[in-house]
Amino acid sequence: MRARVSSEWPWWAAALAGVAFMSWLGLQGFAWNDYDAEASGAFRALSAGDVSGFLAQAPGYGGSLVLRAPFAAATAALGGGELAVYRAVSIPCLLAVALLGLVIVRRMAERGMSTAARGLVLGLCVVNPVTIRGLEMGHPEELLCAALAIAALLAAVDRRTILAAVLLGLAIASKSWAVLAIGPVLLALPDHPRRLLALGIAGTVTAAVLAPIVLTGTHGAGGSSLVAAATTTGQIFHPWHVFWFLGDNAPGLMGYGGRPLLPGFRAAPEWLMPLTHPLIVALMVPLSLAWARVQRRAKPRFGGEQLLLLLALLLLLRCVLDPWNAVYYELPFLLALLCWEVLCRPERLPVLALGATLANWVTFEVAPTALSPDMQCVFFLAWSLPLVAWLSREAFLPRPVRREVGRAQIAPATLQRV
Repeated sequence: MRARVSSEWPWWAAALAGVAFMSWLGLQGFAWNDYDAEASGAFRALSAGDVSGFLAQAPGYGGSLVLRAPFAAATAALGGGELAVYRAVSIPCLLAVALLGLVIVRRMAERGMSTAARGLVLGLCVVNPVTIRGLEMGHPEELLCAALAIAALLAAVDRRTILAAVLLGLAIASKSWAVLAIGPVLLALPDHPRRLLALGIAGTVTAAVLAPIVLTGTHGAGGSSLVAAATTTGQIFHPWHVFWFLGDNAPGLMGYGGRPLLPGFRAAPEWLMPLTHPLIVALMVPLSLAWARVQRRAKPRFGGEQLLLLLALLLLLRCVLDPWNAVYYELPFLLALLCWEVLCRPERLPVLALGATLANWVTFEVAPTALSPDMQCVFFLAWSLPLVAWLSREAFLPRPVRREVGRAQIAPATLQRV
């Protein structure tokens, strides 16, 4: 234990320094961002002691607010104002990602990976440029949900069923897209009894967190907004998804919030909005079943931490198929891809995660200043769809099979000469 503490304290110090740096950089204030519009009212009510008002005003990701409510209440009780509460409920999300980075660094150290590689991974987990935008836009909960979902999968890989189930339940309660982790987590567990136990515990944890919000649905917006966010995308229609060119850009159309469309933008088709979120969730089932079938044929390659690849694929599909797609939506995918690369391809640098992070930054921060909305969609699809195809190939065409096919195609005479 002493040896572990002495070897790991620099990493803990680096992680905490990264959290402090990101807090200073991204938590300057919340005026006009999504926190101001969606979450500040709920936390303001909680700070005044109005728990019912807090629950009634919770947005579609209200479970995340419930999980962070103790930090808000404690800060308000100590005399902190709205800005202090805003920071108090954001920092735990950064700490969650930092803890995930430290878990990955420890696993890398156990496999003898270099200090430089571990430093790069910890930096991408904690000091990620996409994280800054998420904080500035008022969505630190994306970090919390991503860390919980990936940690649940890693716990399942280690056969820690109860811990995995609790983490999965908290992730789903925090933000509904974490249901995509259900398939990978269950596949990581060794048998059906453990899977049923995990489902029961995760469902109970999720229900315990969300029940207060759902029960306020008859009195306020909390329950209804939670259901609406999980089932429909409303009028939000950003350029960064595969359905963009199905939108209408005729003059005079109204966009999100009843505002006139800006030049080049498109209005959301009425028929599409109730379909995309259920479609994203439904894809988890066939892809998880396909993975299970491949796993039976190539078990040595497709067990354990390789399931991070399936999780990364599902999270990327969430971005590609969601008309709500925004810069911080990619954070869970980027973290899952990074964890898979460093744990399952330790002989290589995490070039995919680095490249995807750069492409994501260019897509959301550079392209909007230089390209039309249509071309922004083209640019996004130009890198995201090939990445979906590559991840799918890695997931469902196991490498041992590819090697056998390649060897079978070599002429016998050639093999004899070799």
